Amino acid sequence: MAPSARTTRTRNTTTASSSSFVLPLFLVLVGVSTVRTAAPIKGRGEWRLLRASIGISAMHMQLLPDDTVVIFDRTDFGRSNISLPGGRCRFDSYDLALATDCTAHSVLLLLPSVAVRPLSLLTDTWCSSGALLPNGSLLQTGGFNDGDRVIRLFSPSRGGRSDWVERPFYLSVRRWYASNQLLPDGRVIILGGRREFSYEFFPRELAGSRTVFQFPFLVETWNRETENNLYPFLHLLPDGTLFVFANDRAVVLDAIRHRVLRRLPPVPGGPRSYPSSGSSVLLPLRPGAAPEVLVCGGTPWGSYQAALNGTFLPALRTCARIKPADSDPAWSLEDMPLPRVMGDMLLLPTCDVLIVNGAVAGTAGWELARNPVTRPVLYHPDRPAGRRFAVLKRSRIPRMYHSTAILDTYGRVLVGGSNPQAHYAFANVMYPTELSLEAFHPPYLAARTRPRVAAAPREVGYGERVALRFEAAGHYGAWEELVVEVVVVAPAFATHAVGMNQRAVVLEASRAVWAWGNFGYVAEVVAPPSPKVAPPGYYLWFVVHAGVPSNGVWVRIR
Repeated sequence: MAPSARTTRTRNTTTASSSSFVLPLFLVLVGVSTVRTAAPIKGRGEWRLLRASIGISAMHMQLLPDDTVVIFDRTDFGRSNISLPGGRCRFDSYDLALATDCTAHSVLLLLPSVAVRPLSLLTDTWCSSGALLPNGSLLQTGGFNDGDRVIRLFSPSRGGRSDWVERPFYLSVRRWYASNQLLPDGRVIILGGRREFSYEFFPRELAGSRTVFQFPFLVETWNRETENNLYPFLHLLPDGTLFVFANDRAVVLDAIRHRVLRRLPPVPGGPRSYPSSGSSVLLPLRPGAAPEVLVCGGTPWGSYQAALNGTFLPALRTCARIKPADSDPAWSLEDMPLPRVMGDMLLLPTCDVLIVNGAVAGTAGWELARNPVTRPVLYHPDRPAGRRFAVLKRSRIPRMYHSTAILDTYGRVLVGGSNPQAHYAFANVMYPTELSLEAFHPPYLAARTRPRVAAAPREVGYGERVALRFEAAGHYGAWEELVVEVVVVAPAFATHAVGMNQRAVVLEASRAVWAWGNFGYVAEVVAPPSPKVAPPGYYLWFVVHAGVPSNGVWVRIR
């Protein structure tokens, strides 16, 4: 179901011309509380089917700052269920499925209409990576076969008329199952890949005479039989260093001087990265608080070989947290309500973490998992251990291997994909190819009213004081203390249980004022202090009042 008409008008009437604006004549100061929520939001969420078919299986997804979503799978699946526009066809003698294919393997979803437009991909994007560049374009890197050294660019445009631009052989080595992370200087690091123990940068011209940098940590974490170091978890820490996790351990990397600064202890229980496919987030950054990384799910040792032999071991139930900057960092473990492999983890504007999709047993790979986990789990990182998890409403659609999930502008979670086969298969298989797209509404969307952002800046500088005008229904007097936070979220590039570049930053609040003339409020906050805390680019800014977020407003941090 598309957002309501009122929601649509909210987005279209939001203005953003500068980082400050003239306030009304009658203003009264009120508090900006640092309390996370006024009261717990009750409910188990709601599932809504957006489209029964988008024509392809959503193996990769990225939200763009024009409120469109780029979705793609791979070119060597065979024919998809949506044709290329204008009767065009793709001719590729290297393709392993079809040398001539007149169907699309990428689509553009337009929010809020949920219309779908086919896009043209020429080379294979299977198990590739991506990052949103500072200018709002999607950089997409690597893949399989004829796509493993290709980069692709997709630029947002009004009306959604853009298409892919591909640059073959841009990458120095093949990048298949690699990971990307946007850095403070605006470059993207492209790290790892199948039997590639190195990293490189985009744009490569800024890397100097060397284009590839060897990374022995990936050799150390590689298993000959199962690898278990693919799609490494990358998190930019607020000191500018890079947290890199592969297999069951992590290091802190200085990607500028190409030095490993710190080695962290192994995580108990087993491997967590592909094909064991746990998931990870950098927990929301708060002013003055130490950064923490959360890793959840995965598989016990030997699960991949066991699955190949028809034995599907239970997935890991544990989540592990660590503060990489501590003088003596250590993992703390807690149990999820359900074991999970191939789960997607998303940072919500409330600073909670949603875990969705995946399976109870087995591992990632073709038909190597059993017992889909159809209940999302909500993780509250600020609550005491033992009280952090809540099990939410069940979906009717299994989302297994090659499923994805992303946060959208409205605070919903878009969920799609699932194709555990090497081709499109809709019958006579245990888990058919899934072309549908759902929206999961977290419990906060059941609130009777939500804050509404009326005006916000289009661009801000680091450390700049920023004014956001918003309305909070039911509050019309300065005597009422508001429970307000402004949370900025970098949208993730989602694939294979990895949310690349996903990030949430809680802004430092200076004050809020009640604007009598507008029956609303103005919140004054301080933009992130440096590109180490929030790399340059586009973020969704949410006003969170009493635990309920507004729609997100796009703001570029320059």
